[in-house]
Amino acid sequence: MVDFQEYRAQDATGLARLVAEKQVTADELLALAQARAAQVNPRINAIVRDVPAAPAGIADGPFAGVPFLIKDLAQDYAGLPSSRGSRALMSLPAAEHSTIVQRWIDAGVVIFGKTNTPEFGAKGITEPVAWGPTRNPWDVTRTPGGSSGGSAAAVAAGIVPCAGANDGGGSIRIPAACCGLVGLKPGRGLTPMGPELGESMHGSAVQGVVSRTVRDTAAMLDVISGGEPWGPFTPGMPNAPFASCVGQDPGRLRIGVRVPTAITPVPHREAFAAVEATVQTLTDLGHHVDELPQAPFDDAALAREFLLTWFVYTAWELADAKRLTGAGDDAFERDTLILAAIGRATSSVDYLDAVQRRHDHTRRLTRFFDSYDLLLTPSLATPPPAIGEFDLPVALQKASDVLLKTRTAHLLRFTKIVDDIVDKNLGWVPYTQLANITGRPAISLPLHWTEEGLPLGVQFVAPLGGESLLVRLAAQLEQAMPWRDRVAPV
Repeated sequence: MVDFQEYRAQDATGLARLVAEKQVTADELLALAQARAAQVNPRINAIVRDVPAAPAGIADGPFAGVPFLIKDLAQDYAGLPSSRGSRALMSLPAAEHSTIVQRWIDAGVVIFGKTNTPEFGAKGITEPVAWGPTRNPWDVTRTPGGSSGGSAAAVAAGIVPCAGANDGGGSIRIPAACCGLVGLKPGRGLTPMGPELGESMHGSAVQGVVSRTVRDTAAMLDVISGGEPWGPFTPGMPNAPFASCVGQDPGRLRIGVRVPTAITPVPHREAFAAVEATVQTLTDLGHHVDELPQAPFDDAALAREFLLTWFVYTAWELADAKRLTGAGDDAFERDTLILAAIGRATSSVDYLDAVQRRHDHTRRLTRFFDSYDLLLTPSLATPPPAIGEFDLPVALQKASDVLLKTRTAHLLRFTKIVDDIVDKNLGWVPYTQLANITGRPAISLPLHWTEEGLPLGVQFVAPLGGESLLVRLAAQLEQAMPWRDRVAPV
């Protein structure tokens, strides 16, 4: 039997080894995880739904007996609702397990809960009306990021060593950065979205995890990677398991670094400090790092095209939820209704134009990779913001309510509100959407803590098929700039 301190000190790989060696049972680990959840979840609100756990019937997989949490969005558990952070979907049970959930079950994890997410995963924070805000274990007045904020908060608080997440615009990397974790967004199509979907958001959204160690992230990627019979294509798989890349020399890499963006010309000084410390370590390790005079893509255009497609996707999500449940507008958040109204006001030609222009950004980034192996940026442009910081001003709330009530909210598309949404909602996270739009893999690593003791991650973006390279470099940096012993105060 292990106590909580030993449980928290272990990662998922370590816990699985203890179970395999019969030093601890799956039931004992589950009891520790549930006790920790009972202790801290009332303060951080990371877990929003219990899942009936059955450790005695676990599969004999690489993570047999390890307590685990899945996200309450696009990770369906048969018989239980996937609320997607929405009041409208709180009681609609899933007909079957998502493919990725089944792969985790087959790997032996013990799923005992679902984690909080913003409505439809449409924000980089986790403050849904349905469940209330999730709070950051490093400072409960601040956000853990989103949309996988519940999963990240649970891992950072020591409830589980690793948890399910997904990423359509930064939703793995943003919460990983906010909570001091490892967050790898795989490349387009490597992980499954089925059986309900073939791909999500034209392949921009992918499945993954947040974890405390590189080896857990790599081993979990081995578990969940690969196509499915109903998928749109068969993804290219690496020649060797991702887990085998941990500890392998990444070689001498050429890395281009960029901190300022068109959206955030002057990021917070801590974002610069995070990159500067990382660059120094990379240089000491023998890598070649260049500061880029400008971004290797049109970041202003990419942000607006990303949001335009996001507005339309939100409109579809809302319409889909209404079809499934018969819910009216009063079952959805004001912000969701505003985004959906703007989405519905977007012409099909404008929408397709934005989707087609993704290839322009991909080509520019590909030309960058002709000269460099990786792109380095901060994961966040500021430290994690305060809870409630992105609430609409009262005057705008009232004006929006009038427009929604009179069904004229589509007129917001012709106002300054779209620019305000870009500046405010992407201003602190302008770096992550590139990898989603271009389908490239990217990872956030917890390589910096601010003077206030808050995490602020550093991101690496790789070319197609670059997941193994990201794992090799991440493991090297984990040794050079260790973070595993840092423990959130909650």
